[in-house]
Amino acid sequence: MTDSAHPPLDRGLAFARRLWSDHRVWLLTVAILAVVAVLDPAQGADSIGFTARALLGTAPYLLLSIGVAAYAGATGADGLIARVFTGAPVVMILVAAAFGGLSPFCSCGVIPLIAALLAMGVPLSAVMAFWLASPVIDPSMFVLTIGVLGMEFAVAKTLAAIGLGVAGGYITLALTRGGAFADPLREGVGNGGCGVSSVRNFTPPVWAFWRDEDRRARFARNAASTTMFLARWLTLAFVLESLMIALVPAELVGRALGGEGIGAILTATLVGVPAYLNGYAALPLVSGLVEQGMAPGAGLAFLVAGGVTSLPAAIAVWALAKRPVFVLYVTLALSGSLASGLLFQVWIGG
Repeated sequence: MTDSAHPPLDRGLAFARRLWSDHRVWLLTVAILAVVAVLDPAQGADSIGFTARALLGTAPYLLLSIGVAAYAGATGADGLIARVFTGAPVVMILVAAAFGGLSPFCSCGVIPLIAALLAMGVPLSAVMAFWLASPVIDPSMFVLTIGVLGMEFAVAKTLAAIGLGVAGGYITLALTRGGAFADPLREGVGNGGCGVSSVRNFTPPVWAFWRDEDRRARFARNAASTTMFLARWLTLAFVLESLMIALVPAELVGRALGGEGIGAILTATLVGVPAYLNGYAALPLVSGLVEQGMAPGAGLAFLVAGGVTSLPAAIAVWALAKRPVFVLYVTLALSGSLASGLLFQVWIGG
């Protein structure tokens, strides 16, 4: 009996495939929450509340980022920005790493900006530099780090963020020049690559885009698509983060991070990946451990590794770029975090 003998079944399977393809992130999120709610109703409610608060807390940054990205597309400024980024990659990487380390955006807020840069065809090396540096530090985090861990630690964390971005950018540049990552983006993110249309078909931007109906429509489409992209991926990220915080208590992290020497720094780097709390909650934990004798270099390695590989930051990379780029991102994050911890330990004379 052929497949054509079961048209309702075929249509049902085709509908299921389309549903999974178009909404797999939402379906996965709902499935996770449903399982948690059945197994532990209290935790299910906590996860929903945590996710809602996290989304509301990042909303100002996200709305600003979405607006900037949509405005760039509607006005044609994306082509102008892309032309600016066609300069010397060495300089571009330095600027991107510095901006990533000093910008006020959280790791979630930069996602639409990164997506726009990738879609414009900005080289992956510069985007990687920005990507690696941005989750580690920002102005408010710098001030808080001074208050909790001291100026020395805050400066070291800032230098680690920028240094990680610069090193990661240059390594990515060397790999791309060797033929790697010729097509780094997932389908539908942008046209990327060397021959980008933003540069090739450049036209002067129209800043007052609202006077043109087509540009208004383009702004609305860009804003809506970016918002939906962020909503589904960040919701999943925050749900997973809520479960991680619940299942990996701070006391367990503290015991794993105890000790001194190179071994402690290596352990802190590896533990920082699965045991990420969040940048603010991790500061008092590290402060208490340092007071109890933990190597400061291990504390820095934990903060850097945890920030760069945090679920919102890592899922953003996974959602925008193909798997080899994601693997490179995690590899650079781990090696850079380890190097940061070792250098800081040497710097303070440990």
